[in-house]
Amino acid sequence: MTWEGPVRKIDDYRFEIPKDYRGKSGNLRMRVPGLVYVDEKMLNQVRKDDSLEQVANVATLPGIVGRSLAMPDIHWGYGFPIGGVAATDAEEGVISPGGVGFDINCGVRLVRTDLSMDDLNKDLIKALVDTLFENVPSGLGSKGKVRVSVKELDEVLENGARWAVEHGYGWEEDLEVLEEGGCMEIADSSLISSKAKERGLSQIGSLGAGNHFLEIQKVEEIYDAKAAEVFGLKKDQITVMIHTGSRGCGHQI
Repeated sequence: MTWEGPVRKIDDYRFEIPKDYRGKSGNLRMRVPGLVYVDEKMLNQVRKDDSLEQVANVATLPGIVGRSLAMPDIHWGYGFPIGGVAATDAEEGVISPGGVGFDINCGVRLVRTDLSMDDLNKDLIKALVDTLFENVPSGLGSKGKVRVSVKELDEVLENGARWAVEHGYGWEEDLEVLEEGGCMEIADSSLISSKAKERGLSQIGSLGAGNHFLEIQKVEEIYDAKAAEVFGLKKDQITVMIHTGSRGCGHQI
């Protein structure tokens, strides 16, 4: 499968799907253009599935404003492409809770460390990655190593990151840099079905599948010194980036 629709190069890292594209069916009516953040090499890869067609489809939504956007991790999704972003008018726009997928709280977090490239070598990096692979279950159907009861799962659902900190999976200062301190005050586990809880019981502490990942990274370049200072980041610093979500529990909800 290769997507052969039109794209216009804006610059080295942005490509536009014109508003007058009529889609594979010939009947598409885009309300706004599509904008994809990739370079030319990545664009050739993205064309191998129909994710760009999904960018165009999103551009037909009632009330969409600006452009139908796609980030560099774009690939085929459920309605939106994965990596798709759209803003809709508060009065006239649609609400699409399942546009990208069903994984509630899916997101990416960067964790800084006190290590730098000077502290590591190839052998240490390999050992670190192997240890993470052995201790963080990943892949479709994977189960976590953190065992909880239904009552404890209710505590996870209501207390969020606070629960993790209290059980030794984080530090108090982590909560200071999390939205809402890591949990919403209105969270109520009694609203969650027993089926959803059943699916989530065995998955605490697992990564999941799809485009979820856990990577050891380094800060290669500083583009905004002031922002980097605020976040405590510096050149050649070792960081951990994690992309995961709520897995089976969130999907069931």
